[in-house]
Amino acid sequence: MRPSAQYVKIVEWSVEDDCYVGSAPGLLYGGCHGPDEQQELCQIVEETIEFYRRAGKPLPPATSGRDFANKMQDVA
Repeated sequence: MRPSAQYVKIVEWSVEDDCYVGSAPGLLYGGCHGPDEQQELCQIVEETIEFYRRAGKPLPPATSGRDFANKMQDVA
């Protein structure tokens, strides 16, 4: 398992930006824009994890496994 698998990644189409917009809540704030649904976001998540490691900082708590998808359905 890659370290990035520990973090939820959200990707959605933005009509306003005319591209995919992605984020990884809890790990990186902001996000990415691009023509691909996941490739760029996964790369940014990996780079963010590497940044934490090089800086000697602990990673934020993992966000995967919290069943966000079903919780979001309950809200909708």
